Amino acid sequence: MPDTLARQNLRIHAVPRLKGEVHVPGDKSITHRALLLGALADGCSRIRGHLEGGDCLATMNCLRALGITIDQVSPPAGESSHELVIRGMGLRGWQEPGDVLDCGRSGTTMRLLAGLLAGQPFYSVLSGASQLRRRPMDRIVTPLRKMGARIEGRQFGRLPPLSISGSTLHGIEYVLPIASAQVKSCLLLAGLYAQGPTTVTEPGPSRDHTERMLHARGVVVTSHDLRHTLRGPVARLAPLDTTVPGDFSSAAYLLVGALLLPGSDLLLRNVGVNPTRTGLLDVLESMGASVALLDKRDEGGEPIADLLVRGQELSATQVGGRIVPRMIDEFPILALAATQAQGVTRVRDAAELRVKETDRIAAIVRGLRALGAHIQPRPDGFDVEGPTPLHGATVDCRRDHRIAMTLAIAGLLAEGETSIVGADCIADSFPGFEDGLHALTEGALR
Repeated sequence: MPDTLARQNLRIHAVPRLKGEVHVPGDKSITHRALLLGALADGCSRIRGHLEGGDCLATMNCLRALGITIDQVSPPAGESSHELVIRGMGLRGWQEPGDVLDCGRSGTTMRLLAGLLAGQPFYSVLSGASQLRRRPMDRIVTPLRKMGARIEGRQFGRLPPLSISGSTLHGIEYVLPIASAQVKSCLLLAGLYAQGPTTVTEPGPSRDHTERMLHARGVVVTSHDLRHTLRGPVARLAPLDTTVPGDFSSAAYLLVGALLLPGSDLLLRNVGVNPTRTGLLDVLESMGASVALLDKRDEGGEPIADLLVRGQELSATQVGGRIVPRMIDEFPILALAATQAQGVTRVRDAAELRVKETDRIAAIVRGLRALGAHIQPRPDGFDVEGPTPLHGATVDCRRDHRIAMTLAIAGLLAEGETSIVGADCIADSFPGFEDGLHALTEGALR
């Protein structure tokens, strides 16, 4: 299945500061799960503030191919985001798709859908773009097979496409080799169809959106520290209206940019601050940063706040252990922060970065080195020496949205012009990123 998106260059120039107020797009992880659980519910669910990026559109299109009706309703006066109305067909109302389900570049789409399709009474195939077909799926295939799933893939199930013949599932106790919200969620969702309890134990904390959202829909998930149990089979999920908070991972790029540019004064509105997602804030605090969380509140079971950040000097730190899963998507932008921090920042225990949309360790090392950074790769992380002045260059983001946005923020600091090849992939998670930078930087983009 070839990639069809054109490669687009994004050109960035240095700016003195980031200043203003911004709403970041809806949380990608929560949008995926709201779509999936809405499709499983009995009746209509509504989603507001959802992410309209490429990854979530892949989930939406797969659900439509499974017989789910999803309507987009125009926003009321004064609001910019459309509302989605999902007409759920219940846990056992999905239809066999007439073609391969295209997950695009979204690993979340493939892994979470695999758990749900394993318990359906029909045949399905999950595939996607070449980038996704290189990502390992044995971490879900192995435990799903232990639950009784009939699932095949290339290299004995290690790589997509995944062929799934629905079967009767039974609960298992499974200890994750590494902390992964996608794998945990896949197994808990399969547990909706399984006979008996499905228990997943993590080696460290990962994002808990699936547990929170299942609970909100009437499904009991019992969590004791890092051990999570769901007893199946579940009869029904209640429909629910969901307001998706701003994505902390998207906010992280602007937040770090403001920290690194003296004189910045930036307010990020309505950002999700679920503690399983905000490891970056803890690490930045250890580097001497102070980010104010204003108007903290809870919406739909998820904590949100406004983040106020100003330019500050940073010192090096060391990162590893249990905090890694809490910031797994923020390591590229942390690497940029480290280039401007005093001393050597060391990251370890983050080998998971090697199997994301691209090898993110290799990609961020290559990209930041091209801009003049002193960064060394390690098998499970990297070392960065700072502070180092950056200079503009032409860099390839390897069609990874998080690498592209990190290099874009680096371009705000770099002398001369920075040109990012393939930056159109940013729309996977942050549509409107370029317009937002325009507004906050008074024209750093060309």
